[in-house]
Amino acid sequence: MNSVFLTIILIPVIEIYLLIKIGSEIGALTTIFLIFSTAIVGVYYAKYEGLNTLKSGFNQLRQNENPTYEMLSGAAIAFAALLLIIPGFATDFLGFLLIFPLSRKFIFNSLFKKFNPVNKKKNNFIDGEYEDIDDNDDGKI
Repeated sequence: MNSVFLTIILIPVIEIYLLIKIGSEIGALTTIFLIFSTAIVGVYYAKYEGLNTLKSGFNQLRQNENPTYEMLSGAAIAFAALLLIIPGFATDFLGFLLIFPLSRKFIFNSLFKKFNPVNKKKNNFIDGEYEDIDDNDDGKI
């Protein structure tokens, strides 16, 4: 079965299950208030972290460095804000994991280790061709 299709089906099922379980424990109005409050707090914190990431990216550019981590962080923060807007507890949990810098860095490091080849050798040579020129052929190439 396609993993995208499975994800589209599985996420709402998990969210509905959690909403019913948590709602039966703490009450319907409290659950609704909790969902709205996590969305509002999460989006404002995503805005704060997004501006910090943007500022850090501009500092990297000013120092003539590649802001790769900042670009990935910006995309992760935007995705986290989307997850926080979607009502539910599982998506809020994932969204908050992606927004906090410490957990985001841990997630990125684990993904980089998974997709980066370990035995990648760095070659410190330049491949090229050359041609010997005689002394009597001054200026002719």
